[in-house]
Amino acid sequence: MIAPLETAALVAGALADRPVAARGLFLRELLAHAAAGLVVIEGEAEASEAVYRLADAVVARGSAR
Repeated sequence: MIAPLETAALVAGALADRPVAARGLFLRELLAHAAAGLVVIEGEAEASEAVYRLADAVVARGSAR
């Protein structure tokens, strides 16, 4: 199992290897693949809840501006 800090370093490294303009697409694809993986591993309801919480966090972050 990969530790959370190792995972963060892996993602940060992958982002650093990409041009700035390509980083958003990379993160969107990473989120989509992670959600699909959650469906397979934990089921549709749990994956939906995780995506819902992520969207809620995005909305909350946007309203703080």
